[in-house]
Amino acid sequence: SGYMGILSAVNEATFLAGYLSAGMTETGIVCTYGGIKIPPVVEFSVGFEHGVMYYNEQKGTDVKVLGWKTDPAAEGAESQETTQAGPEALKARQWAMVIDTREFHSLQDVKPLIEACHNIHNVPNLPIRRHEIKWIWETEYKHAFPMKGARFMAEELEHRPFLVLCNHCENPPCCRACPTQATFKRESDGIVLMDFHRCIGCRFCMAACPFGARSFNFRDPRPFITETNKKFPTRTKGVVEKCNFCAERLAVGQQPACVEASEGKITFGDLYDPESPVRERIKTNYTIRRKQSLGTEPSIYYIV
Repeated sequence: SGYMGILSAVNEATFLAGYLSAGMTETGIVCTYGGIKIPPVVEFSVGFEHGVMYYNEQKGTDVKVLGWKTDPAAEGAESQETTQAGPEALKARQWAMVIDTREFHSLQDVKPLIEACHNIHNVPNLPIRRHEIKWIWETEYKHAFPMKGARFMAEELEHRPFLVLCNHCENPPCCRACPTQATFKRESDGIVLMDFHRCIGCRFCMAACPFGARSFNFRDPRPFITETNKKFPTRTKGVVEKCNFCAERLAVGQQPACVEASEGKITFGDLYDPESPVRERIKTNYTIRRKQSLGTEPSIYYIV
């Protein structure tokens, strides 16, 4: 209801476009722009594509040229609950990921995965380390699992590169900490998403996240993007961002970028489907999760 109130009050097509690009797929609100009514989008994949196109390229253009796919019966309605993902969308009760760390031996093994994610999502390459933005990155065992460390451990494990990212917790403390609901858990599949337009930059979510999975834009990130992917929105100064489990790719039937780039080293699927690939890997391998004792129920599992 909070999201609907915002959209009802703002007659800006860019706001709706930004909502779609951020993964907010179930607004069901009719907005107007320049006297043109924008009915609820019922095909998320098309809405996402054209929403981002509008946001990045067509600002100020008549929205009719964008080809929003709409539900004719919904025109003129105040709200509509028919918004849904595309016909090829991948669905799950709770998306989860299993990372086989035994397959990663050096930075060269993880670099293609990091680049795949960052290139698709317009993550800037900032020269000052304290300003860096990271959606997925590598670290050592002692930093990834500080509660599972041992005084003496296998040297190979100690120096193995571990990929870390947002854990998309089932009980995410970041969502409770956010005063504007800019970060929220999508109940349909458990993904923790960011609405960049609602973020006020307070960084409460960063303080609440026990995994350090969020980054803050201390400066305009756009000049530091090597090649902009116009199918995904760029961010602005003063906004928090993080991994979104490639929600925009799942909506059109594609696996997350890092999963595709991993060539089988990372498995993605429904945690609550006993026949899913992730459940199979969890059943047949010893896995651990980060800071499990905190009760956030991370959805990223590591085979060690």
